[in-house]
Amino acid sequence: MTDASANEPGIFEIMHTTRSMRRLKPDPVPNALIRRILEAGVSAANGGNMQRWRFLVVRDPTVKQTVAAYYRRAWKEDAVPRYRAGAPARLEGAAPTRSTGSSIYPAVQNMLLAARALRLGATLTTLHLRFEKETEAALGLPPDVHSYALLPIGYPMGRFGPVARAPLADFVYQDRWGEPSRDL
Repeated sequence: MTDASANEPGIFEIMHTTRSMRRLKPDPVPNALIRRILEAGVSAANGGNMQRWRFLVVRDPTVKQTVAAYYRRAWKEDAVPRYRAGAPARLEGAAPTRSTGSSIYPAVQNMLLAARALRLGATLTTLHLRFEKETEAALGLPPDVHSYALLPIGYPMGRFGPVARAPLADFVYQDRWGEPSRDL
């Protein structure tokens, strides 16, 4: 069931204007909005409809500060040097296979789109995994439970707008790897 109205942006506008919002106001987000975002997440497609995901809503300022400190440290030690060097992101992580945990990402994307539709800023980050044990301990996760993503959500300090992306021709091949797509 949807609550769409004529003055709300459509799904394609939402997708094309959902940028990472890392600077968020400290104002608390009402439970009703968090609930809508979580409902969007659990509506996502997932392998075998197993719904193996679990979500942890963190409101405790001490937990937020602890996790944020590890994020900032990972940002300074890993992301900043990579950005300065112009190096592409590495495809690595704690998951031993391509499919382990993969059902979380459609849920995360639904949540990001829902946040944008509700005029909330959000971003997907996995930088905390550089200090996985420390952040998972700060979050109180049991030893057999692992995090795959963090989604800070709040009222954005910036503006939504068109996302800057390279043209499709840079990413799309046709029939064989490396063969340019002539039809798009």
